[in-house]
Amino acid sequence: MVPEVARLLHYPNIDPSDRAEAIGDALEALGVAPAALKAPAKKRAAGKAKSGKAARKSARTKTHGTGKICSKLDTPVTNLFRVGPQYEKLLKKLNIATYEDFLYHFPRKYLDRSNFTPVSDIRPGQAVNIIADVTEISTRRARRMNLTRGVLSDESDSIAAVWFNQPYLQKTLQGRRNVAFFGRARWGRDGPELSAPDFELDLNRSLHAGRQVPVYPATGKLTQKILRLWAREVVDACAGLVVDFLPAEVIAAAGLIPTDRALHDIHFPESPEAAAAAVKRLAFDELFLLQLGVLERRRDWREGSPGRAIEQNREPVRQFVRDLPFKLTGNQSDAIGDILDDIERPVAMNRLLQGDVGSGKTVVAAAAILACVRAGHQAAIMAPTQLLAEQHLATLNQVFQGEEIVVELITGALTKAKRRKAWARVAAGEVDVVVGTQALITDEAEFDSLTFIVIDEQHRFGVHQRARIRGLGINPHVLVMTATPIPRTLALTIYGDLDISRIAEMPPGRLPVKTALIAPEQRAKSFAFIREQVAEGRQVFVVFPLIEESETLQVRSAEAEFERLRSDVFPQLAERIGLLHGRLTNKAKTAVMNAFRDHELDILVTTAVVEVGVDVPNATIMMVEGAERFGLAQLHQFRGRVGRSDLQSYCLLLSDSEDAADNQRLLAMTRTNDGFQLAERDLELRGPGEVLGSRQSGLPELRVASLSDVATLELSRREAIALFKRDPDLREGDNRLVRERLDSFWDRRTEVS
Repeated sequence: MVPEVARLLHYPNIDPSDRAEAIGDALEALGVAPAALKAPAKKRAAGKAKSGKAARKSARTKTHGTGKICSKLDTPVTNLFRVGPQYEKLLKKLNIATYEDFLYHFPRKYLDRSNFTPVSDIRPGQAVNIIADVTEISTRRARRMNLTRGVLSDESDSIAAVWFNQPYLQKTLQGRRNVAFFGRARWGRDGPELSAPDFELDLNRSLHAGRQVPVYPATGKLTQKILRLWAREVVDACAGLVVDFLPAEVIAAAGLIPTDRALHDIHFPESPEAAAAAVKRLAFDELFLLQLGVLERRRDWREGSPGRAIEQNREPVRQFVRDLPFKLTGNQSDAIGDILDDIERPVAMNRLLQGDVGSGKTVVAAAAILACVRAGHQAAIMAPTQLLAEQHLATLNQVFQGEEIVVELITGALTKAKRRKAWARVAAGEVDVVVGTQALITDEAEFDSLTFIVIDEQHRFGVHQRARIRGLGINPHVLVMTATPIPRTLALTIYGDLDISRIAEMPPGRLPVKTALIAPEQRAKSFAFIREQVAEGRQVFVVFPLIEESETLQVRSAEAEFERLRSDVFPQLAERIGLLHGRLTNKAKTAVMNAFRDHELDILVTTAVVEVGVDVPNATIMMVEGAERFGLAQLHQFRGRVGRSDLQSYCLLLSDSEDAADNQRLLAMTRTNDGFQLAERDLELRGPGEVLGSRQSGLPELRVASLSDVATLELSRREAIALFKRDPDLREGDNRLVRERLDSFWDRRTEVS
């Protein structure tokens, strides 16, 4: 007998339909006709001996599919049933090379095939599971295809089923009883019918029916059936080999199931509850290790980063605050106090200043910079874009009027000669504050006495870039700023190695921006409203998702609409409409922004380049075209470009999409101006990777856990803190297992430079 077929006939966990299908595939691959199985043994042996090609294929198959039960987690997947070179390549694409890899290749969802519907209850449009007898089945040729129609009956009623180009099903299903069928009902020629339903002949032994059926991430020709077969083999052989690294007291306190049970139940749960318990355990493991690693990073920073204590006279800072043309909010004052306390200590500060758009973070940073400069030291601000760097320069020059503080802008837009001269002044101590982009972390950067660094919109920088700027001085104090509101629990995880200050209040006197979702038929009214605002002396942003028109995307573009607005919509304002986008030179961008800031332009047509770094208090309208194409956080950033004075401002969200009125992001924008509420909603809609840029944080990639699972996140943090307090080095007793798993887990981290 063909070796592959012999294995199939004796394999313990394969139901009859899978076995029949697999035998057919194996025979076809080996070039052996199915009829060979029925030939006498001697004849089969002779045929096999005569076929050198078949023998060679058989040898290869035997080499790659021995069917051995593994004894180690690092057993290669080529030991799995039917895994030859082609399947091996496909599994490699899924990052599966060993049994352990497969064990942690978790289902992405489950099909509930445990409950069955009586045929009489089926309605068109339903996805249904039924158990029925095949009372009729026939195949005919129609419209260049084979059409197989059957009648499926249970005690309650009968329903038609139809399959396309699968004529062999007639023989497979003829006269079969108690077959499980899975499909979607639709209206047929005589009433409801099932269209191409899947089926299982033997529910008692099937991995694909009568249970919660796992659906795995797949690629190429990997079918769900073969993935389930492999998963069953791996789980049976290896789930019990994984060491449960969590201390017993943590398992008990968190109400978790054992690791081996979790690994079994996440692949083959008996119920949705069992799957949920498995996910909770495995997610807890990841988040627990994540929290422990963050706690270690925080400790290592504090113990291994001796900083320069800045001896301050706080009176200059107090006078600076009194001289501001506006009153600080309570959150701003608290944040300044936190920072000044930090920089007085001989430990390098590592603090996150989190505040909504327009909440006044730069003024807080300016007060801290002033304290450093007055103590005889230098400071730096690194921004991700030229526009934002120039905005910081303008803000610092404005708030430092009369302070005799020298601020220098250094960006890639400067010529080499000008950059060289600028760095020479910085190195000589003639410059107090350097504002710049990534030009600050080039080899030519040299400071005289850098002790304080501000990294703005830090999520736009990679891990290595942030590390390089920290290396400019001798363990300088670092203030990280972000205008992306992040729920507190997530902030403690993503930025758990930082102390956190939060500005949740807006400056006094500012009115909430009124936000409206504009239907396509209301576009003309929006333009009329813009004319009214411009006539009153106000200014307008109009944002588009694309620079140029696209043949594939039916989206308005900035360049095309710029011309249309000038010629057709606002011809009387043609010379007072400007265009800004990322392909302009830095010089051209600066010229356009200065013209808009100086009110030489009334309307600025732009792309997402305006998301940050633009502060024009006289602008009262933000119109976003193609709003459904932007994320919630980005829309909130756009809205933050207006409402920066005591004037009433408006955000108009326009879309040509028919379902825009049902878009959850757009609806959320109209319901609140609270950036932290929107952050929660954005997290639900898009997930933490997109919202927080978690891949930029140097954190390990999570296989099953989600940073939006706040309940498990908080539970894991609580237990991690408790264990860390008891044994911070994780060297006592069974905690050494935690140490080993922690090191392995953090070795998986992805760092983006």
